[in-house]
Amino acid sequence: QVQFVESGGGLVQPGGSLTLSCATSGSILSIYNANWYRQAPGKQRELVAFITNQGNTHYTDSVKGRFTISRDNAKKTVYLQMNSLKPDDTAVYSCYVVAELSGSLKQGYWGQGTQVTVSS
Repeated sequence: QVQFVESGGGLVQPGGSLTLSCATSGSILSIYNANWYRQAPGKQRELVAFITNQGNTHYTDSVKGRFTISRDNAKKTVYLQMNSLKPDDTAVYSCYVVAELSGSLKQGYWGQGTQVTVSS
C-alpha cells in the first residue's frame, strides 16, 4: 500500500531553516510530479511550490528565493527546503504527490500534514 508521510516540521525562530520531507515506503516506479501546500489558521490552502515530471519548479511569490522543492526518486522522497523563515510562513504543510505505479498508471496521494511554526 502506498502512503506518503511528511516529517521535518516544528518550531523555528524567524530567519531559521527547516527541511520538510514527504516519503513513501510503498512500491512506486517514480515520483511523477509533486506539490507542497500550506494552510494557516483562518486562511485558504495555498499552493507553495511544485515540481513537474521534467524537473521544472515553480513557487508562489512569497517564498521565491527562500524555498526549494526537490525530489529523490531513489529514496521515493520529495523535499521542501525552507530558509529565511518568517512568522507568515506558519502553517500546516501538506504534500500531494503523483506517483507512477506502472508504465501507464499514475495515482495521487496526500500526506497527513506537518505543522511549521515560526516564532521567537
